[in-house]
Amino acid sequence: MMFSWIFLFWFLQNIVPFYNFNASQCYSKEESHVYSDGNVVIAALVPFYNSYQDRALTFTSFIRQTQKRIRNIAYQYSVSFIFAIEEINRNTHILPNTSLGFDLYNVNSNRWDTLEAPFLCLTGMGIMIPNYTCRRQNNVAALLTGASWPTSAHIGRLLNIYNFPQVYFGPYVTILSDRHQFSSLYQTAPKDTSLPHGIVLLMLHFKWTWVGLVLMDDNNGAEILSDLRGEMDRNHVCTAFVGMIPGNVASFFNKNKAILQIMITTANVVVIYGDNEYLSGIILSIGYYLMNWKVWVMKSQWDLNFTADVFMLDSLHGSLIFTHQHAEFSDFRKFIQTYNPSKYPDDYYLAFLWKRHFNCSFSGPDCKILGNCPPNVSLEMLPRNYWEMDMSEESYNVFNSVYAVAHSLHEMTSKQVQNYPQENGEMNINRWELNHFLKNMNFKNAAGNTVVLDPRRKLDTDYDILNHWNFPLGLRQKMKIGTFSPNAPEGQEIFLSDHMIQWPTGFAELPRSVCSESCFPGFRKSAQEGRPPCCYHCTQCPHNEISNETDMDHCVRCPESHYANTEQNHCLQKTVTFLAYEDPLGMALTSLALSFSALTAGVLGVFVKYHHTPIVKANNQALTYILLITLTFCFLCPLLYIGHPNTATCILQQSTFAVLFTVALSTVLAKSITVVLAFRITVPGRLIRWIMISRAPNFIIPICTLIQLVLCGIWLSTSPPFVDSDAYSNHGHILIICNKGSTIAFHSVLGYLCSMALGSYTMAYLSRNLPDTFNEAKFMSFSMLIFFSVWVTFLPVYHSTNGKLVVAMEVFSILVSNAGILGCIFIPKCYIILLRPHRNMLHQVRNKAHSRGKVDYTV
Repeated sequence: MMFSWIFLFWFLQNIVPFYNFNASQCYSKEESHVYSDGNVVIAALVPFYNSYQDRALTFTSFIRQTQKRIRNIAYQYSVSFIFAIEEINRNTHILPNTSLGFDLYNVNSNRWDTLEAPFLCLTGMGIMIPNYTCRRQNNVAALLTGASWPTSAHIGRLLNIYNFPQVYFGPYVTILSDRHQFSSLYQTAPKDTSLPHGIVLLMLHFKWTWVGLVLMDDNNGAEILSDLRGEMDRNHVCTAFVGMIPGNVASFFNKNKAILQIMITTANVVVIYGDNEYLSGIILSIGYYLMNWKVWVMKSQWDLNFTADVFMLDSLHGSLIFTHQHAEFSDFRKFIQTYNPSKYPDDYYLAFLWKRHFNCSFSGPDCKILGNCPPNVSLEMLPRNYWEMDMSEESYNVFNSVYAVAHSLHEMTSKQVQNYPQENGEMNINRWELNHFLKNMNFKNAAGNTVVLDPRRKLDTDYDILNHWNFPLGLRQKMKIGTFSPNAPEGQEIFLSDHMIQWPTGFAELPRSVCSESCFPGFRKSAQEGRPPCCYHCTQCPHNEISNETDMDHCVRCPESHYANTEQNHCLQKTVTFLAYEDPLGMALTSLALSFSALTAGVLGVFVKYHHTPIVKANNQALTYILLITLTFCFLCPLLYIGHPNTATCILQQSTFAVLFTVALSTVLAKSITVVLAFRITVPGRLIRWIMISRAPNFIIPICTLIQLVLCGIWLSTSPPFVDSDAYSNHGHILIICNKGSTIAFHSVLGYLCSMALGSYTMAYLSRNLPDTFNEAKFMSFSMLIFFSVWVTFLPVYHSTNGKLVVAMEVFSILVSNAGILGCIFIPKCYIILLRPHRNMLHQVRNKAHSRGKVDYTV
């Protein structure tokens, strides 16, 4: 019964139609498989066709039509597969007594018919019958699948039921190493664990911080997105958008959100990381929409033939591609040169290429090539935009996959011969046993590279970075412009020859891909609310802070000994300054101090010379001399404030100022009390007379001075003045000043002086209406009013001024208050002594007093 079904199937498959042959029929024909017999057969499922939807314009609407096109890159997989089979058959060291055959199937990517080819392979029939095989001998040892991992995973779940060995030659995918789901699936490609780091290093090399991502919308895409984003975040590269490609190429144009995101994004760099087969949909869209203003960074190569029509428009010119480093086999190029339809007449795909490019004719319904072709033609003569002579990364994995199966078969055969020598070396294919050898397979290929199938022992390998050129227009050329070595020392992982890179036609120089323009030195980045960190505003650095590099996150404050320049990109050394004698202000104050001191000394000399005159004798001559001598030294006191401060001058400034002014004010207070006692007491009693005769008011001076000395002693013993520096008051300068030490002590001393001035003013004010002949009460009240006003005004000005002006203000206050006392009290007397001597006669004073009333002058 089974034999009848087989015969009927064979008859239906080979019946000759009773109509005339038309060559156009071969273009729509899809061969199911290419087969070569052997003792052991290795099968391969390759996606020879790309399916996509094209839109045909009619008079009423657009009509979507599903189109199919041969994938030349996939056809190279089959050529590499056959090359490896034949090379092993010629090798006497691998399976010496066994011939390898092959069974090559086309696998569709559509999920509903993906399992058609695996069922054909398992059953050996054109009808899918699970759990049955209709071959005369079941000699298929293993099945190779790729390069799409979703398709391979779909097939793997079927093969896992039968524990059928499956070798995946596409890019490494973590989920396919899950032994719970895929116990008999093995991967040839090395891991891509370090590739996200390499892509980010490429971004950092060109200072691209605003990048779009386009990935597969599946589990592997989610894992890659997580790794890429983590690496980008660690290196401050931001994601402009994330576009997810559907898992079906045919539905890509229906879900064109990713294309829209690419078109409207401000990022000039887009990373496309996905399955090679499904990548073709977005590559076709890039060419369709003429996107020649983006830099495409890809993980793998696209199908050249699939984009040949649109590549004439330069949409993909300048793209950068990461690909695993692999050796080139010179024998493979020779094999391609001799690979032709006469040698492989059953290869329908090869016949199609010969017909299309060399104008050969088909022989008949079997679609084989006749002999009327140009002589000595080969695949090497095909245009480079249709066929690559160099072995692609996936073709290299196919080659290693065949060798991995062959080495495993060889080891299994050797073990069988050792265990069962009576079988005379006949191979008994046990697929369950083959899994054990495949899992532990580790060998060196012809190029000397180690191939490991165990995912736990796989290591990261180096990558080549390729740049796609389109010179001349429409003819592609891949140029190696750099490498990425994940195991190299830090900082040396990536090497690029920038001068060799050809950028897309939309750029005349190195493209920039940033969300915000760089912040120049002197500015810092300030984040934009709700935007990624790469999107920011440039804010000028605060006062005395700098940024000396581009795109600094924070400004750096200059040290106290330095200050920021005008551009705020460099710290300059501050100039040490103080109120020096050489400064114009210092010279002016010094001149004033010396002039007033000399003037006071002159007044003292005048009073000494005219000591016998009434105006000098009046109002306690001794107190007058003490006051003039004190004022002379008070005018010299500002000299301690000018010049480079040191510890001695800082202490002397405050103590000398306090003591001398206390003596001067206490002298004025004593004179005021004397005048009040002399003129306010009309009938003095014994006590008042004793006070006046004993000159008791003169004791006010030592008492007040002693109190001030106690205050200064407490000040100097607890918190004395010291040399300090002010680096903030004057921009670019460090001011050397004397710090008061205790602010409370300083204000206490100043308050004590003001209280004495206020007391003197009060006493003088009480005697303002007394006879004014030689009466200096009014003059003393004016002088104390000036003194009090000066120092009360000094306090707010002192606290609101900075720099050398603080010292100058203190010196000026000393000079003004001293000059007020000198001018108000002694200048009028000098005027009478020197310019009106007739008024300084005793009889003149008596006549004037007699005319006003009797006054007791005995005092």
